[in-house]
Amino acid sequence: MLVLSRKVNEKIVIDGGIVVTVVKIEGGQVRLGIEAPSHVKIFREEIAGKMHEDRPAGAVLVGV
Repeated sequence: MLVLSRKVNEKIVIDGGIVVTVVKIEGGQVRLGIEAPSHVKIFREEIAGKMHEDRPAGAVLVGV
């Protein structure tokens, strides 16, 4: 795992096509803006985990 320190309005670029921007830091919360190509699926971890639990046995989940 790569751990980075960023301030508000600072960005990181992933694979040249995904940009993550720190939008706001307040209390214990960090708000992130994510720009990515439309074919890239973006899910919060708890939603992605739920999608894996809900799929039928043997089904393949693509894009998570």
